[in-house]
Amino acid sequence: METRDIRTLEQLGNAAEEVLHIPASHGEARILALSGNLGAGKTAFVKQLAKHLGIPEEITSPTFVVMKSYAIPSHERFKTLTHIDAYRIESPDEMRVLGWNELCADAERLIAVEWPERIAEIMPERAHTIGFALQGEDRTITF
Repeated sequence: METRDIRTLEQLGNAAEEVLHIPASHGEARILALSGNLGAGKTAFVKQLAKHLGIPEEITSPTFVVMKSYAIPSHERFKTLTHIDAYRIESPDEMRVLGWNELCADAERLIAVEWPERIAEIMPERAHTIGFALQGEDRTITF
């Protein structure tokens, strides 16, 4: 595990870019489990991922719709970024209705899950956990 202080959006962007280079098992989606309190930087991190992937749409938190997907215009592996906010999920069955198993099986998909602890029992072991912490004005990211 590595922990970094994040003081600028550029530093957050650098961390997001590094995550894109983490080796992943082929034949399955890469899943990022983003944990941290409200305001700690989870959605900002996904925005930086999208920027590095060349996604032109504005990324907003999918709190009320639970899931948003974005086409990735040009990447050697990923074709779709799926952003999930599980904060309002009360049962893992809600994720199954959204096609969770199919999403996880899509090797061309990058999935970023905010509040993964809400769906811990269906999160694959291969998910990469990234922790966000906010203390006053100071933010840290652990991955």
